[in-house]
Amino acid sequence: MDYETPLFFRVMQYAASADGDVIDMVSGNPDWEPPEALRDGLREYADADPDRFQYPPSDGLLELREEIAARRNVDVSQVVVTNGAGEANYLAMARALERDAGSEIVLTDPVYPYYPGKTTMLEGTQTYVETDDAGRLDPADVRSVASADTAAIVVTSPNNPTGAVYPEETVRELVSIAEANDALLVSDEVYDHFDLSGTFSSALSVDSDHRIVTNAFSKSMAITGFRVGYAVFPKRLVESARSRHMLVNVAGSRPAQYAVLHALRETDPEYYQANRDRLRERVETFTDALERAGAAYTRPSGSFYVLVRFDDFPGTLENVERLIDEAGVAGMPGTAFGSAREDWLRFALVTPRVEDAAQRLVDYFE
Repeated sequence: MDYETPLFFRVMQYAASADGDVIDMVSGNPDWEPPEALRDGLREYADADPDRFQYPPSDGLLELREEIAARRNVDVSQVVVTNGAGEANYLAMARALERDAGSEIVLTDPVYPYYPGKTTMLEGTQTYVETDDAGRLDPADVRSVASADTAAIVVTSPNNPTGAVYPEETVRELVSIAEANDALLVSDEVYDHFDLSGTFSSALSVDSDHRIVTNAFSKSMAITGFRVGYAVFPKRLVESARSRHMLVNVAGSRPAQYAVLHALRETDPEYYQANRDRLRERVETFTDALERAGAAYTRPSGSFYVLVRFDDFPGTLENVERLIDEAGVAGMPGTAFGSAREDWLRFALVTPRVEDAAQRLVDYFE
């Protein structure tokens, strides 16, 4: 089977090898500090007894799973700690497809490209539902394509790449559609701490055996390299997901889980609020510059991405490479996220040089 490698790595490699100074706005790696309590947890772990340097429980440290369960108001038996949200989504989609309840995965367009890639890897088929200009998803459009062959509906809120945030009524409708078609709603909520609108609603707010929620601490704690995520499964579906996780990974990183647990317990809400405030400022800085450049753009309600369209400059890989070489700014081509935003580019606002990047784009397109 042929697997398509996402374009992220190609663009990052091109930017890294370019001559001159290039501002990286490609990947979603937060540039701010992790919680101080996380560093404290790592220091504390370094002095642990030798047995703490061995395998942790495969499904995650019990204390971490208990902390997650308490915060998400679910039973601890439903929580599997994973190697980031990437594995959590893989386990959820695999669980949906192995039920013999259909082979179709319904995805949005634009789409985070790892979802269609995982679908291919798991031998499923993709069906796309286009969102509106602001990235909002109309449940009626999902209902119109869902069928007995639908194994899962996969959504992200807050969304990458559109920045849309799905309100409670949308989430409830999506769960209802999954129930009506014996499918699973897979709700990726990795950007939940970056809801800038105050309208985010978790799928866990809906009591159903037809939804799986995935998440991670990669973005919220600025620790993408730690690979600590989790999935919350319905009780009837968790056991085989736990077994698949064990067969693929054996277990996750024990010190990383310990540090995350320490940070969860000791970090005040002000840490997360400060990061949201930082992003609001960056959104204003970046979009004000785009106005001056005469560009069309999306204003994110959540996450930290902005989609941009410049006249006569479609969002191709070739044009992304031109911007790297000629403007010194690296973004992602819209073609990487499906067909609905092929004329757009995506920029991640996770660099302290947002203002500099914005001015470079203004100068380039004047």
